[in-house]
Amino acid sequence: TGSMSSECLGNLLRITLSAEYFEDKYLTFSAVDRFGTAWEIDEAMASQCGYTVTYNYWGNAEFRASALSCHSQSEKDVFTVTIQIKASHTPDMKNAATYLKTATCHYSPWSPRELVCEKNYMEVSVRKEVPQIVPDFIQDGAEDWALAFPEAKAGGSSIWQIVFHQPEKKKALLVSDAWHAGYGLNTTDARILLRIPHSAAQIQLVKAQGISFSAVRSSIFYKQRWMILMVDTAVACPVDGVDYSNKTITWTVPKYVQPLSAGATGFKDVLIEAGVDLHRLSAEEMDSRKYSLSNDLDSITIKIPIGAEGGYYKTSVSSGQHGTKYCISLFLEHQWEDNKWGLTRHTIIKEIETPFEHVELTMTNRKWLNTEFTEGTGENLMLTCFFSDTNLSARLMNVSLGVFLPDVELVNLTFEGATVTVLEAIQHGYLTQENRYANGSQTYTIQVPFDAASIKKEYTRDDIRTYTLNVTLDFIIRPTSETFTIPVITVSAVKYAVLPSARGFCDEKNLCLTIARGNVDPNWLLFISNQHLTPEAAQKHSYSLSDNGTHLAICVPFLSPHVDYEDIHSSGIMASLHLTLKDGVTPANRRDFSISCRFSPSQLMQCLPNGTVVITAVKLVGISDVDISQLVLRDRQCKPILVTEKAATFKFNVNTCGTSRKFNSTTMTYENDVLYFRPGSDMPVYQLKCICWYAIKQTVDVQYESKNNLAPSIKPGYGSLAFSLKLFKEKSFSNPYKESEYPVVKYLTEALYFEVELLQSEDVRLELNLKDCWATNSQSSASHPQWPIFRNGCENSEDSHRTIFHQVNFSPRVKFPQHLKRFEVRMFTFVQSTTLLQE
Repeated sequence: TGSMSSECLGNLLRITLSAEYFEDKYLTFSAVDRFGTAWEIDEAMASQCGYTVTYNYWGNAEFRASALSCHSQSEKDVFTVTIQIKASHTPDMKNAATYLKTATCHYSPWSPRELVCEKNYMEVSVRKEVPQIVPDFIQDGAEDWALAFPEAKAGGSSIWQIVFHQPEKKKALLVSDAWHAGYGLNTTDARILLRIPHSAAQIQLVKAQGISFSAVRSSIFYKQRWMILMVDTAVACPVDGVDYSNKTITWTVPKYVQPLSAGATGFKDVLIEAGVDLHRLSAEEMDSRKYSLSNDLDSITIKIPIGAEGGYYKTSVSSGQHGTKYCISLFLEHQWEDNKWGLTRHTIIKEIETPFEHVELTMTNRKWLNTEFTEGTGENLMLTCFFSDTNLSARLMNVSLGVFLPDVELVNLTFEGATVTVLEAIQHGYLTQENRYANGSQTYTIQVPFDAASIKKEYTRDDIRTYTLNVTLDFIIRPTSETFTIPVITVSAVKYAVLPSARGFCDEKNLCLTIARGNVDPNWLLFISNQHLTPEAAQKHSYSLSDNGTHLAICVPFLSPHVDYEDIHSSGIMASLHLTLKDGVTPANRRDFSISCRFSPSQLMQCLPNGTVVITAVKLVGISDVDISQLVLRDRQCKPILVTEKAATFKFNVNTCGTSRKFNSTTMTYENDVLYFRPGSDMPVYQLKCICWYAIKQTVDVQYESKNNLAPSIKPGYGSLAFSLKLFKEKSFSNPYKESEYPVVKYLTEALYFEVELLQSEDVRLELNLKDCWATNSQSSASHPQWPIFRNGCENSEDSHRTIFHQVNFSPRVKFPQHLKRFEVRMFTFVQSTTLLQE
């Protein structure tokens, strides 16, 4: 009850299927004949048999049937139509629900000639008692009779033949041939019917007062008792005649059109009525809607203001642009008398759409208080918001887009090159909300957390950090299934940036910096001397580098290629380490950090007990033109044994290379110089004096004892170790699922966060390592099929979504990070051929 309704509208029946019951369902319609057989209606059958299926603006399906449709049952002035409707959620119509609907309508009186111009066909029906066609109208009438007579005299009372009259020739078709060509022909006790699809081959375009009509001039021969009769079955329907100007629709219909008026005189208007949606409107109703209907000598004119009551706006797309059209279904009935037919009733149904009009969309963010914003309009929408500290609790980008008509639906979102449905987008942090208004219009609101992976985060200046949302929205228009997309770019500038900061220290052999990353951009890259310092580069130079996501620590040995040496003094060598954080997208420098320390001269020189001296001479930043490979000792034949970009190492005996010596009562002193001479000069531009002191007398006490220690060995031990494997709800690994929450429902590609922990141990020497992890289709670990999550501690290279290992840091819950391992897996299911083994 309430799912279907029927209306009798003159010589038409309309059955309406409510969108509340049938929306989002696939429908088929079948006509049921008097024997109970259902004939499925396709487009060709609909135009041949007098059926029309449409969908209105509110999503309701409409089925219209002519009083003389193929399967209607007529008795006097009453006709009955029975249809079968099947509704399914799938296009293959599986598990379809079946409905039967029967409706009876009274239609009287019938005019001698009735003409109907429907959306998909033209129809003419005439009484059998009408006079024959006048000789002037059909030329070579005797030939027409000759063509029809042999077939006609052999049969009973029925239609035998139809002759189409075209300017160049006539074409005669038997009923069976005409039926196969798509024409609908029928005869009742009182009437003869011809129905012509708008796509029929015999249609001609004729002009009347400059307005085009689709017209067919034809004669039908039928046999009644012992007579063969011929009747005029011409029909014409207007094709154009609609003008759009001054915000008004003007529809002009000429009254008398060839071939409808051929051979007739004495025309007299009997009735002119108009309406909307097949409902006649009184003069008062038309005035209230500001419609006008005028009847001139030769034409009828209807004027409708664009946007007036009775019509509706629908969404449309032109060249990818979003816009609207105003639509209205007009109805015109013209009855006239002439000396040939007596009374003719001409019913015209005209679906009118105004030309496409582009509509600007607006994107706003009005939810934030104390917020400056700019609105974006057009198809490439851009919104810039500036948030103060009071707006940061929600940490959401909240964007509203509209206004849309009710026939628009948001179906997909595209970001970072991936297209997902509205439901799937929730797994990526995108929450969409449809906002409906009293007039049926709507907007869409999109909420995305600042920390969503697809949000671009960038530090710009001072304490400003920008968040950029770049998403393309895919819309569909119901019921036409047209689509359009709207790219949306939203930039939020937030005043709460915490810039990276650093603290440094030096020990006896290293320069160290610890950098707190802050929150401006985790993608800033660490550079040292314009070289990107990756873990591989740090390992190559024996640098200590660690990064836990929030802090980055690096220690560089004093003698390293990336250390700068500023001066050398008896008190020590001043060395500096310079680090730069650069933008990961552009090469711009974002932050610079440095540390300078003075190191002991002993770092450059070793005086060995056997009289060997090892000296490392470093290149000072103030003497840029020194070729470090050309450094020499006092004896210029003594050259470095090792040269790097910033240092040269000499190794020699105190009795060589021009070394001088001095004695006093307690020490023996050896001196030499590291020198650099420019070509052609005997004056050194670089001189590093090196001195070794040896004690003349020195007593050293050495204590030792002998002990026979067994060689160390490792023996296997046996015992129990307890472990746990837990599934957590989020990436922070702070909230595990409880036993009562299983089984846990997850969507495909949704992240699963696992933690494995060594229990009941406080031994800091132990470290937990995971070797193999695999998934099965049942609770048995040995069952098949199987899929490896990781092998030998490494992610499965064959997996389209690689396993991600997460670092474990010290926290109040985690006292021994080395006892835990965490990893992330994307949800999947097992498939055999194309069949899911599980949901």
